[in-house]
Amino acid sequence: MSSELFSALKALESEKGISFTVLVEAVEAALVAAYQKNFNKAQNVRVDFNVITGDAKVFAKKEVKEVIEDERLHISLEEAKAINAAYEIDDIVEFEVTPRDFGRVAAQAAKQLIVQRVREAERGIIYDEFIDRQDDIITGVVQRKDAKNYHVQIGRTEAILPVTEILPNEKFEINQRIKLYITKVDKTTKGPQIQVSRTNPGLLKRLFEMEVPEIYEGIVEIKSVAREAGDRSKISVWSSNPEVDPIGACVGAKGDRVQTIVNELKGEKIDIVEWSDNVVDYVANALSPSDVLEVHVNEAEKSTVVIVPDSQLSLAIGRKGQNVRLAARLTGWKIDIKNETDARELGILTETFDEYYEDEYENFEEDFEYET
Repeated sequence: MSSELFSALKALESEKGISFTVLVEAVEAALVAAYQKNFNKAQNVRVDFNVITGDAKVFAKKEVKEVIEDERLHISLEEAKAINAAYEIDDIVEFEVTPRDFGRVAAQAAKQLIVQRVREAERGIIYDEFIDRQDDIITGVVQRKDAKNYHVQIGRTEAILPVTEILPNEKFEINQRIKLYITKVDKTTKGPQIQVSRTNPGLLKRLFEMEVPEIYEGIVEIKSVAREAGDRSKISVWSSNPEVDPIGACVGAKGDRVQTIVNELKGEKIDIVEWSDNVVDYVANALSPSDVLEVHVNEAEKSTVVIVPDSQLSLAIGRKGQNVRLAARLTGWKIDIKNETDARELGILTETFDEYYEDEYENFEEDFEYET
């Protein structure tokens, strides 16, 4: 047993990063527990374990007392001085009490401890690995499915993907590789439990970081994401470099970058809008693809009234209110949509639809002349 145990402890030290001294101390503690369980529960003992030879010796420890209350724990001063004249009251005297067949017990206890320590070490390493990857994207392989969850292999462990966290009508085959967003990493008695999602807005953000080099390099920044998974999302972006178009960078040549993400998300529509620190501009941008005539801001209530052309009202609101709902989530502002006719009747429209487009046309002519 000695050579095998020595090799096992050294391997644990090397692979799991556990000190060899700590492991030997743990083996000795396990042997103490094994002795007390199998031979004498009440006796106070220590174990001296020689990892080279495999020998384990048990020593009973007795305290020198004037009055003996328990012979298993105490020894008289007279008996102690018979062993060594230097002993005094309250000193500890040790006697070897190694049982005849303790080697078998020692081997079993050491084996159980090593198995336990290996499990604990592996669980700790896996937890440390994935706690740092929370809120990150990972690729996993589908292993099996039960009534509530998919179980996905990610490295040396499994993650739980609830069926509530997959896209509508999305189904996976066994051994299929899928991209996932790590939402939660918990430490449990059975090891780390990792939960993942396909619907979390963070997945969309991470996919853009993977596909758009300008985002990875920090030139383009994702300011906000609003998502109704599997149907439609909005993402606002901003560039720290005036010469880099943040929307163009995210769309890519011929739309290849955004199309890769759309394909990964099973056709989910994605509106990419430009972020602005000006509320009027930001809210107007967020309501894309609808045109906006005016935005009236109520700072106190953090709300806006947005006026759109009559023909654009349905587009601005979106199917079942989806467009305006996503725009409100994206910007963090309440948005009330009104068409041009109603706004004029209420007296809150400062320019007509025709005047709006006249201004836009004049701005276009000026820009064209300047560039020419």
